[in-house]
Order: sequence, then structure tokens, then C-alpha cells
Amino acid sequence: MQKIRFILMILAAIFVGALNSCTPAYKQERTTAISIIQSNIDAQGTRLSLEFYKGRAHNHPSFAIWLEDLEGNFIQTIFTTRYVATGIYGHGELESGKWKPEPGEAVRPATLPYWAHKRGQLSDKIPDLPSPKNPLADAISGATPSADFILQTKADKILPRRFRVLLEINQAWDSNRYWTNNKFPDDFDYMTSLQPALVYAVTIDLDSDISEYFLNPIGHSHYSGKNGLLYTDLSTLTTALEIVGKVIVKIDRQVQ
Repeated sequence: MQKIRFILMILAAIFVGALNSCTPAYKQERTTAISIIQSNIDAQGTRLSLEFYKGRAHNHPSFAIWLEDLEGNFIQTIFTTRYVATGIYGHGELESGKWKPEPGEAVRPATLPYWAHKRGQLSDKIPDLPSPKNPLADAISGATPSADFILQTKADKILPRRFRVLLEINQAWDSNRYWTNNKFPDDFDYMTSLQPALVYAVTIDLDSDISEYFLNPIGHSHYSGKNGLLYTDLSTLTTALEIVGKVIVKIDRQVQ
């Protein structure tokens, strides 16, 4: 009887040991490396670091990040995704409402209209969008990051002690119960966007003790880019609010 108990104790110990050796593998979380993006690194102005963490609806959105003064005056763009910066999208435009199956030139005023109008290059009601003949500089553009990233950048000049950082982001063809395919059936520009672009912002104070600033949504753009207004009612947006998980601007006061 004692031998049986002894054998059972040994078997139990072996089982527990094996179980414990496997436990860390189940508890271990998968981590994705954060990519580092650098823009405008040869500039001589204020240094900034921005951390972007994607939300659960993130799927290769287009976005632009820029700076303003406290009066809302545009200072400069610090990063845009390449589709926006070049006017060459994943599906080129054959004619209004018809698309090429391969990348090509397209005009999409609904993609980031708030940023486009803020740039101040307007032609009547239509912003002067980047194009293959008039692209944004490579120094402030790049491929759309597929995951979380850190943007390391510099302003062209030393910024005022208080300024704003803004982000506009849009994911094409993301419909919901309110922003449906047939909501504006005759508006082709709307059909390339559906839920409108979202705008995030935060005010930076270089004289404060705060080292981390979180961008928050402040409104959405016009659904087809017909104006540069900001619409603050976000109640009809769903997955558009889940493209971004969080965005943090970090200030290194030793280099300011």
C-alpha cells in the first residue's frame, strides 16, 4: 500500500512539474514590435515624438499629422501617408465612379478634407490636393504603417511655447447603419469614404511639467470634402472611432 502511495506521489509530482513548465507559454502575450518612422529629420526646429497605437478597426487608413498655433493657424505638416502625399492610391481612377484594379492617380477630396483645407491652398471650394505632378516632399511622407509606430520628427522652426498637434484619419469604404452606401447616391466623393474622416487634437505647453499628451477626437470632416469645417457631433460614427487606439505626444525637455 505504501509503495502504491509512493508511486502515486511521484506521478503527481511529475504531472505538476510538467504543467508548471507549460504554464508560461500560455501566459505569454504576443507582442508586435513598434516601428520607428522619422520625418523631417534634417530640419532645425523643435523636436517631437508621437506614439500611435492602432485600434481594433485599424486597416491601412490614410492620415495626416500637422501643427497649428493656438489660433488655429496652420504651421506645417509633419507626416502624411504616401497615398495622400502623392495622389496615387491603391486603386486608380479611370473616370468618375470607375476604378482601375491596380494603383493609379485619383482625386479623393473626402479622404482628409479638414487637413487639406487647413493647408490653405484652396481653389474656390476645392482644396489643392497633392498629385503626382505636385506631391508632398518625401521628407514628410511614407507608407501607411500596418501596426503601432513611433514618429520621430522635427518642426522646420522653433515652435511657440504653446501649440497644437492634430491628426486626421480616414478609412475608405467603412460604412455603418448611418453612413450607408446609398446615403448620398449621387455623391461619388462620399462613396470613397462613407464614415467621414476623424480629427484628433491636443494642445502642447512646453513650459508645463507635463511630458505626455494624449490626442482626443474633436470632430469629423465633411463627408465628401466639400468644405473645411469641423463637425463636432460624433454620435453617428462607430468603427471610425476604433481606427485609433491612442496617440501620445511625448516631450523631451532636454532638447527643447
